[in-house]
Formats: sequence, C-alpha cells, structure tokens
Amino acid sequence: MRLAAVGRAAYGDVAMERDVIAFLGMGLLGSNFVRALRRRGEAVQVWNRTADKARALEADGAKAFADPADAVRGARRVHLTLSDDGAVDEVLERARAGFGEGVIIVDHTTTSATGTAVRAKCWAERGVAFQHTPVFMAPQNALEGTGFMLASGDRARFDALAPELTKMTGKLTYVGPAPERAAGIKLLGNLFLMSFTVGLRDMLGLGKALGIAPAEAASMLEWFNPGKTVGARLKRILDGDFVHPSWELVMARKDARLMMEEAERGGLPLAIIPAIAEEMDRWIAKGHGKDDWTVVAKDVIG
Repeated sequence: MRLAAVGRAAYGDVAMERDVIAFLGMGLLGSNFVRALRRRGEAVQVWNRTADKARALEADGAKAFADPADAVRGARRVHLTLSDDGAVDEVLERARAGFGEGVIIVDHTTTSATGTAVRAKCWAERGVAFQHTPVFMAPQNALEGTGFMLASGDRARFDALAPELTKMTGKLTYVGPAPERAAGIKLLGNLFLMSFTVGLRDMLGLGKALGIAPAEAASMLEWFNPGKTVGARLKRILDGDFVHPSWELVMARKDARLMMEEAERGGLPLAIIPAIAEEMDRWIAKGHGKDDWTVVAKDVIG
C-alpha cells in the first residue's frame, strides 16, 4: 500500500502530485542518484552521517535531515547507498521509527549475500518490504541514469518497483527470487573487475621492468584484444574440455615463470601472477600438466 502523495512538482503549466522518496547515504553515488531524481521532479528527503553532505543537496532541491528517522517520514520508498552490511543494518534501525505503512526499502549497497538474506528475512518478519538492488555504476552513471542495476527477491514486488527503478539506470536486470542472489552476482562482477584491473597493473609493471613504457604496453591492446577470448575460455571451462589443449598448463606455467623472473630483475614484483603460478603448480602436481591450462578451474564447476 502506498502512502498518500505529499510532494509537488511543476511540469510546464501542469502541477502534478509526487510521492516523497527518502535517500540515506550521500556519498558520490547517492548524491548523484538524488540529483537525477530532482531533475525528474521527484520530492527527495536525504540524510547522511556527515550532515554537510546531505545539506549540500538542498541546492538541488532536496530536503536534508539530521536524523534518518526524520528523513524517512512520509516517504513511500527509502533508498540506501551505504558502505557495507553493518552500516545498512545500523542506519535502518535508526530510521525504523520513521517508517510509515507500506514503505519499501530499496538498498543499492554492495553487501554480502549472507547478510542480505538475513536482512531480507528480518524486515519481512517486521512487515516491511526489502528490495536489494545493487548496481554496476560510477557516480556519473547515477547522474545520467546509465549503467546496470540488479534486483532479486519477490517477483511481484520487483515488477511493481521496476518502472521507477528503470528510470535510475541504463539496464535493470531481475536475477531470481532469492533475496540474496543480486548481492552474490554483484560480488562476482566486482571480483572480475578487480582481477583484470590488477592484471593490467601487472602487465604495465612487467612492461616497465622490460623497458617498455606504459603507453607502448597499452597500445598492444589496440591490435591484440584478449577480451574477445573470454567467452570461448568460459565455454571451455563450463564444458569441462581440458584434454584437448590449445595452451598446455606446463607451457603456461613456464610463461608465468618468465614473467616473474623478468619482473624481479627489473625490481617490480608482480601482484597477481605469483598466485596464479601457485595454482598452476597445484594442478601440475595432480597430473594435469598436459591438459589445457584452463583446468585450474576444474574444481569449481563440478
């Protein structure tokens, strides 16, 4: 059940009633979400632990509050962009006294899947709808309504929220009924981002050790794009096709050794390759040296 509309926004010569939206957490992402909401004429009430960050949004037409319970009063949706599970739980407890009937919590925070499952169950038992919607967005995406937003949990609730959530993102994807599924998939995506970013760091570091300037090393990707092979490598792993190698594990391990040796000579030890080499050694010791090097993923697909 929705609360009565209490906000008001003008569209040309027509004045339209708008529901109030509360937003808790005015970091870079939350602040730009609020600015985008205000550009669409939404009535927004904001709170942040550091009050100055919330008050700064008043220049955009938001109304700032010093207490989260006051910020959520009269709101039909309460959005959160906080730091972690602990912050979400603490702020929601502080805000709870201000929740009205039918309020929906919409949490964009990157949290653990385990914590999200517990949180969703807790608020369901309290009669409050909890919707987790983590995002793959930079602050500019939040301002422009681009990027990706995930959602999981009760399908009917998601369908009811989808028209409003769609305005906040470039792509909204429902990933299943388990409340924690979106949290888990968000962590998968961030793991991939971290892995290839540190891989780029190692590539540039090895280049520097070899006397290859960063710009020159980066230019390699203009004509050699390893990203195009991700789909094929993933298919090989999922198919379990390791006995028909395109790159034998022992040969990949040899290349890892060469990389580490050259980096050490140049005084720039690598960050991620030593861990990869250790995993390769584990699988070579198990007798998979002549298999395709993607065999290192065999134990996570069975």
